[in-house]
Amino acid sequence: MKNIIYLFAIVLLFSCKKEEAMSPFLLFESISPTNVQEYTDDIIITIFYSDVDGDLGENEPDIHNLFVEDNRNGIMYQFRIPHLAPDNNSIAIEGNFNITINGSGITDESSSQLLNYAIYVTDRAGNKSNTIITSTITIQQ
Repeated sequence: MKNIIYLFAIVLLFSCKKEEAMSPFLLFESISPTNVQEYTDDIIITIFYSDVDGDLGENEPDIHNLFVEDNRNGIMYQFRIPHLAPDNNSIAIEGNFNITINGSGITDESSSQLLNYAIYVTDRAGNKSNTIITSTITIQQ
């Protein structure tokens, strides 16, 4: 099933207009654990990325290009994807990223809360990828 999704994504990328084809493309893979102990358990999100011109990633340590938004409260976690392909080369790249969110908490007065994240990336040319939404997990006290 994953191979069919990947094939569809690649076909979609090459069938788009040129300016759309230059944007990175993401697919949600997984999130774990599905039940998290508040402030204790790390949340690991795995995403698939594809970038037809290979300019995803950055060597400058202060530049963020991976954004993960907590859909409960709008808090944005920012990360840096390192350079994945050499400068001045236009080669297609793809792979998986694991994103770690450290010890999330409950944002209301309940003893458990549902949570998911919205994720997107930007490349060195400033092109923004599609936004993906993770499946829902539960945070418990």
